[in-house]
Amino acid sequence: MTVEEPVVLPQKRPVLAWVLLCALALVWGSSFILIKRSLGVFPPEQVGAGRLVFALLFFTPFLARQSQQANVRLAVRHRWVALLASAIIGFVIPAFLFAEAGAHLNSSLAGALNSLSPLFTLILGAVFFGQTLKIRQVAGILLGLGGSLLLVFFSATGSFQINGYAILIVVATVCYGLNTNLIGRYLSHLPALVSTAWLFAFAGPIALLTLAPTDFFARVVDAHANWSLWALVTLGVFGSGLMSIFFNRVMQLSSPLFAASVTYLIPIVALMWGVLDGETIYGVQFAGMGVCLLGIWLVNKS
Repeated sequence: MTVEEPVVLPQKRPVLAWVLLCALALVWGSSFILIKRSLGVFPPEQVGAGRLVFALLFFTPFLARQSQQANVRLAVRHRWVALLASAIIGFVIPAFLFAEAGAHLNSSLAGALNSLSPLFTLILGAVFFGQTLKIRQVAGILLGLGGSLLLVFFSATGSFQINGYAILIVVATVCYGLNTNLIGRYLSHLPALVSTAWLFAFAGPIALLTLAPTDFFARVVDAHANWSLWALVTLGVFGSGLMSIFFNRVMQLSSPLFAASVTYLIPIVALMWGVLDGETIYGVQFAGMGVCLLGIWLVNKS
């Protein structure tokens, strides 16, 4: 299909969408502990860039094959601005923000804050993409933001404390919300594998440029980097690579808002990993997560 042809909407398959959504939650919910493990050897900027480079390596065979297809080249040429914007907003910026925050926050708290993504998907969709808001959705947004305040200001120590690193994750979820709308509006007509592969074709070289002047490659070959390296490879290949295909496919099968609702389950998986890793979980963290999830439920309630 070329970009000039009418867009054919994919057939809706709710069961498949739910299966992919659960897979996303399992892998993305585990990404915060993988970031924590990667930080054992690699500094935050190398973790953020390294996951994108490994994702690019994963997609390289697909990109090589797609580059030989005239219709794909034409589609990419017509959509390169949207692809570049989505790559930077949805992948490059959040990767660095989460890595920096992960060096200072519990992985369970990072997963809880990540639950704000569907709220910002709705807010930005209404502000910039012409989506309408219902009263219950506004109530859900307010609840979600209230829960996020609990997480930002109380979860680090269990008492009131302004946590700047938690705010980094909030900014990352704003990027996710904007990117979800960008993909839904401008890239959803492309096959999931095509759009995702070319997103990393733009994001990967940017990340590689940031790694070039560092000692990243020396750390990679260091035998002591074994577990941290495999955590970073898993984060890139599965967390950033394969699951991004699943995410785009879920949006094609349902809607951007449903896809963003993967954050219902991500905090639960992240919390389980935090408990297994011996992290301290404060009561206010459960309260903030619960309020956020209640807000998301109101936003998505039919």
